[in-house]
This record gives sequence, C-alpha cells and structure tokens, in this order.
Amino acid sequence: MRTTYVAGNWKMNMDREGTVALVKELVAQLKNCKNKVMIAPPFVYLDLVSQLVKGTNILLGAQNCAATDNGAHTGEISVAMLKDLGVQVVILGHSERRYEFGECDELINMKVTRALAAGLDVIICIGELLAQREVGRAEKVCERQLNSALMGVSKEQLSHVTIAYEPVWAIGTGKTATPEDAQQIHSYARKVIAKMYDQEAADNIIIQYGGSMNVKNYKELLAQSDVDGGLIGGASLKAETFIPICNG
Repeated sequence: MRTTYVAGNWKMNMDREGTVALVKELVAQLKNCKNKVMIAPPFVYLDLVSQLVKGTNILLGAQNCAATDNGAHTGEISVAMLKDLGVQVVILGHSERRYEFGECDELINMKVTRALAAGLDVIICIGELLAQREVGRAEKVCERQLNSALMGVSKEQLSHVTIAYEPVWAIGTGKTATPEDAQQIHSYARKVIAKMYDQEAADNIIIQYGGSMNVKNYKELLAQSDVDGGLIGGASLKAETFIPICNG
C-alpha cells in the first residue's frame, strides 16, 4: 500500500519572517496528518527550517544539490552540506533546472546517484514540453528521463526514490493536466519502472503529480489510481492552500 506523499517546493520565494510563520503553522496544523509531508525552502532558509521542523512529522527537503563533492565548485551545495543541515530529501531534475539552467539527463543522473549514495531520499522530476505532447511524444520523453535518471540505481535504493510527473506546460501557468492525462503518464511511468526493475518495484514506487496541483483540483487528481501525491509549487506558500492538500 503506497503512502500519499505531498511535497512543497517553495522555489525562490519567501523571506525569513514569512518562513518562520508558515512553518510554525504547518507544524501545528499537520501534527496529526496521516500522509507523508515534505517542504523544500530556498537554501538560505534550510538551517532555520531544520530547527523548526526538528522532531516533527514534516520532512526537510532541498531544491537541488551538486553533482560533485566538496571542493572548488563556486556557488554549489554538496550533499554533505545538506545532510549537515538536517536535509532528508532532495528534488532533482525539476523542469526549471532542466530548461532554465540547461541540466541534461546525464547531470541529473550524477546528482541522483550521489544523493542516494549519501543516504538522502530523492524526488526525480520528469515531464514533457507542450510541443512534445502535441506530437504524441509525452510518454517517450518521460521514459527517456526515467531511464537516464535511474541508471545505476539499485532496486534497494529505489525505496528511497519518488517520481514526480510535472508536465512542463502546466507549471506556474495556471494550467493543469486533466486527471485522466495525469493518470495516463503515471500509469506509463509505472510500466517503465516494471520493465527496468520488476512489478514489485513498480507497485511500490510513489509517483507524485507536479503540475499546478491546488486546492481546487487536488481531490480529482489524488483520486486517480496511480497518482500518489503532489509536488506542490505556488499552493505550498500559504498554509490555507497547502494544508488541505497535505491532508488529502
């Protein structure tokens, strides 16, 4: 039985005062939440949030990590540094990293394997551009991204992996895939996992939906048999829009 997993990706948002207020409210309101919850603030607030969520049921996530260890890599944040701050999960392969910053499949795989080797859980994002969907390539794009991201990842390590399907055309645009669209890709992704590993691995892996899930559409999306939660962007920045999704 897969656990519903809701993760909040704050992206480059919030200030210190707002961070403290939001996290304190989430800690108070979600203490009895039956689902798995994670929040990923900007790097500069990780230490602050780590202290606020310590000992609670809210996991601490990072929005990215370096593909290399400590050293002469100006501006990068290593997995060792993240662990030192109490980070438990890292989001990798987000479409904004792929398409705004030019991260390729090979680089994402390097980050995935490094994070897993260090004992961090990972959320691997996959998803197609609108042009790719319009020519019928959505499934193949997601399959390629999965195959590459999981290269060298063992079945045992797969228990520390979550997949997030985020159609690029539905991120930050207010558009969202229909529940049926989401279910189609989630089901296909599960078939890809079965082919790469086995049916048990496919049945157990959590696949989140990450394209503008909000308080208006989350119930329909979570009702789909292969949608196991959400990677939430804008709706994770306010308690009143994030908490209902967390509670499912």
